[in-house]
Amino acid sequence: MAPKRKKGGVEEGEVRAQEEVEVEEEEEDEEEEELAFSRNYFLAKEVGSASGKRSAARKVSEINLVDEQLLRASLSELPTKHEKEIGSLLESYKGLYSNWLFELRCSFGLLMYGFGSKKALLEDFASTTLTSYTVVVINGYLASVNLKQVMTTVAEILWEHYKCKAKTSTGKKQQTQLPSGLKSVDDIVTFIVDISDDCNCSVCLLIHNIDGPALRDPDSQQHLARVSCCSCIRLVASIDHVNAPLLWDKKMVYTQFKWSWHHVPTFVPYKVEGLFNPLILFSSGHVQTTKTALVVLQSLTPNAQSVFRVLAEFQLANEKEEGMHVSELYTKCREQFLVSSQVTLNAHLTEFKDHKLVKMRRHSDGQDCLHIPLPTNALEKLLQELV
Repeated sequence: MAPKRKKGGVEEGEVRAQEEVEVEEEEEDEEEEELAFSRNYFLAKEVGSASGKRSAARKVSEINLVDEQLLRASLSELPTKHEKEIGSLLESYKGLYSNWLFELRCSFGLLMYGFGSKKALLEDFASTTLTSYTVVVINGYLASVNLKQVMTTVAEILWEHYKCKAKTSTGKKQQTQLPSGLKSVDDIVTFIVDISDDCNCSVCLLIHNIDGPALRDPDSQQHLARVSCCSCIRLVASIDHVNAPLLWDKKMVYTQFKWSWHHVPTFVPYKVEGLFNPLILFSSGHVQTTKTALVVLQSLTPNAQSVFRVLAEFQLANEKEEGMHVSELYTKCREQFLVSSQVTLNAHLTEFKDHKLVKMRRHSDGQDCLHIPLPTNALEKLLQELV
């Protein structure tokens, strides 16, 4: 029996040795796989960097961009979903108009947030409910918004009411122009704050996207916060950026703006707001510029369109002129009953300049003049299509 046990022990030893050999072979195979993976990884990096250098040598101008007309036609063919539900949602918000007006009269500012464009909702609220206010609309989603021009418009409105009140109390005629020396935005804001208590009027600043690219800097927000403290001025604004609340500190939120937050998701596409964002999917040119200008003009009031037409017709009839003087445009528009005051014309011109439809030039005589930055053929086509 003893030899058998020895034989069994030998067999067991051989089995163990064979298992150890197999384990070693498996470990060697795993090491080879890891080395192969490492080699492939660095080879892939080298190939990727080489292809990256080749692609980096290419230019954006070599990309075959889509024609804007084709792109917009394709976008317009996309079906609008849930129109009935969106309409019902917007209709339900109308029941809140009276509450919003009450909060405004209690010196709160209205801040609307939520997914979807709130432009139509706020403008409907202003046109139907804020009838006792002089509403100044600020399109904050435009990168070209000029806060100084906006504040000048507000100052002119308050100055008109201030003159009327002073004339009634003293019987003396006041100067028609704003006081000289208002050169900076800070000067204009200080002037607004100083005369606001003596004005018998109510002005509402309706700001679409107060978190827009041209208004999100600290100085602009501070100027708006100071103006919102005036007794005769109220603010209604919308935000869409997730980090918009970081624009304000505690003092601005609770003692200056005094925001009353309202969650009003509309789920309406950002068609108007997105129209002025820089697009990279279509080619540029005068054709695209004309079409964009037409879309913008069609969204304006008939009077604004007529004012633009007066300027365009003058430019076509006087191609050698450097531009049209503002005073001359005001006279022609006044003759056609398109504007009632210089303030109204300035509001139209501000909107034109915000949308880059009109540019200011320095005339050879030193005065500012207006010019439409379109070639003659493009301007003629624009007037034909603008019905």
